[in-house]
Amino acid sequence: MGDSISGLDRAAKLLAESDRAIALTGAGISVDSNVPAFRGAQGLWDRYDPMEYAHIDAFRSDPARVWAMLRELGDIIANSQPNPAHRALARLEEIGKLAAVITQNVDGLHQRAGSKQVIEFHGSGERLVCLRGHGPFARNSVRIDDAPPGCPNCGAILKPDVVFFGEAIPPRALLAAQVEVERADLVLVLGTSAEVSPASEIPAAARGRGARVIEVNLEPTHLTGGVADVTLLASTSRALPALLAAIEGAEPAA
Repeated sequence: MGDSISGLDRAAKLLAESDRAIALTGAGISVDSNVPAFRGAQGLWDRYDPMEYAHIDAFRSDPARVWAMLRELGDIIANSQPNPAHRALARLEEIGKLAAVITQNVDGLHQRAGSKQVIEFHGSGERLVCLRGHGPFARNSVRIDDAPPGCPNCGAILKPDVVFFGEAIPPRALLAAQVEVERADLVLVLGTSAEVSPASEIPAAARGRGARVIEVNLEPTHLTGGVADVTLLASTSRALPALLAAIEGAEPAA
């Protein structure tokens, strides 16, 4: 991780001293699981205009077109596996150093890695709901090769149980995240540019309450050098296992 070694030492010290740390994760944490990011070089939005494929109005007006993209992304996620970053977070929770993960991702990789306390801020692609409010249904319980799939209950069009542009964050997830932010004394901001509101407000809100902020991202963001106490310019799949190793080395033997 180049010149971020001293930053890693400081991050490990902050995490070791924390009584209640939480993580905010974005698409960057899943890139090494071969799940494409939405923004940046070779991001999904380079190929699909988000206003044409990821806005709820676009879905309602042309669901078959949107489902073509959703099936492609769903196949990628189905064939992906948790990477070392996901597993490191699960281990940090297991040893009592991480209270919860607030994720903007819809791929379910945190849960598959073993994390128990996961707040899905933008929903989950592993569930489907219909436009008339039925569901959720497990994605693998519904034929999705039809264009678009219909609700088993009423025949209305199904959509992934995810937050499209133009839709609100699920109130339960929003409230759960707010509770965690109020209780946290440290936030790990992982693989996200922290640009999409309201998730983007979490680091500053926590910092305003006195929490420390550790950022891990390949590139600097608006948090770097300001809200973030420490920034590690590295992939999460490299930085988090190194951070875990430093923490476990500092933990007293059981």
